[in-house]
Amino acid sequence: MERHLIALDLDGTLLTDDKRISERNKAAILKAKEQGHIVSIATGRPHRASINFYDELGLDTPMVNFNGALIHHPKNHYWDAIHSPMDIRTARKIIHTCYELGVKNILAEVRDDVYLDRYDEELMEIFHSSKTPFNIGPLTNHLEDDPTSILIHPEVDKIHELRQSLDDEHASMIEHRKWGAPWHVIEIVRKGLNKAVGLQKIMHYYHIEPEHVIAFGDEDNDLEMIEFAGVGVAMDNAITELKDVAKHVTESNENDGIARFLEDYLQLSSSKVI
Repeated sequence: MERHLIALDLDGTLLTDDKRISERNKAAILKAKEQGHIVSIATGRPHRASINFYDELGLDTPMVNFNGALIHHPKNHYWDAIHSPMDIRTARKIIHTCYELGVKNILAEVRDDVYLDRYDEELMEIFHSSKTPFNIGPLTNHLEDDPTSILIHPEVDKIHELRQSLDDEHASMIEHRKWGAPWHVIEIVRKGLNKAVGLQKIMHYYHIEPEHVIAFGDEDNDLEMIEFAGVGVAMDNAITELKDVAKHVTESNENDGIARFLEDYLQLSSSKVI
């Protein structure tokens, strides 16, 4: 069997609802690695919130963070990393739009530096990292560098209005995605960035053709990656739009969907990679 590149989204895909990697998923991924397949994480999370899962799987491959705004190799600092932040002027216009709409809160990230517009224990719990302190205060005063991403936490009933406003006023400069429940957060990165951009760079690095790329996802930030991959796989818990573009649908993140697909598709119990 040909060597494949296996791209793993984290939340709602590799991770269970309580943010763990199941033993069956871990065993299947380790078996795939043992047989010569390449495993990489492609997530909307920042590096600091995904490196523990990277280490748990014993990976030594490039990783896609911030939905493609950061493509890097955690274990090889000589690897040609790409960091693509949005312009600070665009960020300030978006922040101004948020102030006008009266959103709950805004969070900006410059790689692993975190800037929070207002003190918010719930958001701080999600983004907590003992190594990364929060810079708390109005972003108009505290954010001075081009941000890797901006996260907006609106009232649920204002999500549509906010996304419409982002399309009307900033569509030429940004991409915006919505997290799934229970966190209805809108995540923004620079225009033209998505997980497929990162996947293509990793694919070329390993000389793997698109038809030998297996990608797993569940949300709208996985759309381009699932559509691009030769073997795009949506989880059973995925949004309908993703299932519509996926070539396969597997079991849910709570039912070892990744393991079940890889065991069958790669014949993990018996196959050997050429």
